[in-house]
Amino acid sequence: MSTPAETPTPERTKFQQWLTDLPLTPNAISITGLIGNIAAAVLVWQELYVLGGIVFILGSVMDTLDGRYSRMSGKGTTFGAFLDSTLDRIEEGIVLTAIVMVYAKHGDDINAGIAALAAVSSLLVSYTRARAEGLGLDGKAGVGSRAVRVVILAIGLVLGGDELIDGLNLLDASIWVLAALGVVTTFQRMWHVRSQLNAPRG
Repeated sequence: MSTPAETPTPERTKFQQWLTDLPLTPNAISITGLIGNIAAAVLVWQELYVLGGIVFILGSVMDTLDGRYSRMSGKGTTFGAFLDSTLDRIEEGIVLTAIVMVYAKHGDDINAGIAALAAVSSLLVSYTRARAEGLGLDGKAGVGSRAVRVVILAIGLVLGGDELIDGLNLLDASIWVLAALGVVTTFQRMWHVRSQLNAPRG
């Protein structure tokens, strides 16, 4: 026997109403996250890794909040969801581009190339999911989700360039891990989509 749907509590209703009454929109939060990541990219380009990493973390937190605020306040729109996803790709790409520029500035062609691969593969991870879902399939497979990539990049920045701890530079390692995760996750999602298409139909 099915159970009746849970009735929203008065406290929950009041909280939702309070969120709705706020002079704030999910799009404004998304744009704030973009501004934060642009600032982080500039700081990274200036090789201020710790400060850039902190700003990157704050900008990424805003990326998380916009979706939750959208759902809880009921202010979400189809365009808002599209804008959020698009800005997420821009934000990750612009910070990685700043890292590529730093390596290029120091003549480190290998790490510059790996950072570029990390940027391209992160876009492919997002594209494969979007394309799969556009075909009506599940596209969330793989180990390198955006949340995982953000954590790895944040650690690499905050502990990068021997700035926070003398003799400790995790930026290079984080870029290599990001590139590898991006490539592996892309192939995992391709295989996942193929498996769904080849599965016997009920």
